[in-house]
Amino acid sequence: MTTKRIHSLVTALALSVALLAGLATHVTAAEAGHAKATFAGGCFWCVEEAFEKVPGVISATSGYTDGDVGNPTYRQVTSGRTGHAEAVEVIYDPAQISYEQLLDVFWRNVDPTVVDRQFCDFGNQYRTAIFVHDDEQLRLAEASKKALQESKPFKDPIVTPIVAASMFYPAEDYHQDYYKHNPLRYKFYKWNCGRAQRLEELWG
Repeated sequence: MTTKRIHSLVTALALSVALLAGLATHVTAAEAGHAKATFAGGCFWCVEEAFEKVPGVISATSGYTDGDVGNPTYRQVTSGRTGHAEAVEVIYDPAQISYEQLLDVFWRNVDPTVVDRQFCDFGNQYRTAIFVHDDEQLRLAEASKKALQESKPFKDPIVTPIVAASMFYPAEDYHQDYYKHNPLRYKFYKWNCGRAQRLEELWG
């Protein structure tokens, strides 16, 4: 093979790599139109289910956040000693659903009147929280909480905190889409935990 031929092949390969890089950049730019929101509402299986069923939500990932240990395991988090909360990271399309609407979904799927527990699950790992990613989310979350405090259909105060988002660690694979992969076990857990019953009592 001549030097000229080798040079041509190298040039063609470089061009192909550049085109692929450009395509990847284009895809990333398209995905940049999506936004992120993070919520803790007790068992992440249930929170994930609630958000995944909402039009405009691209994905909901179960995981751990707001703790002191890097890359925690489920066993570590459920011990209550890492400081993490079970949480869900929501990727959504702002052209289809607003952050304010996501906040409404969040409130109506949690019991915001209790500290360090949700339904049958006790411990700081099951606390509720809104983890905000920027000043705009902070403003909207505070406004949403204030409006809810003034209009809530229940008498108890709202104790759910609004916290700056920190590192989010996706949970183990078997936790993702648990309600889809294990429907009978999930429904049994959710009913026995009293989640649906308490939500009906709170929100009607």
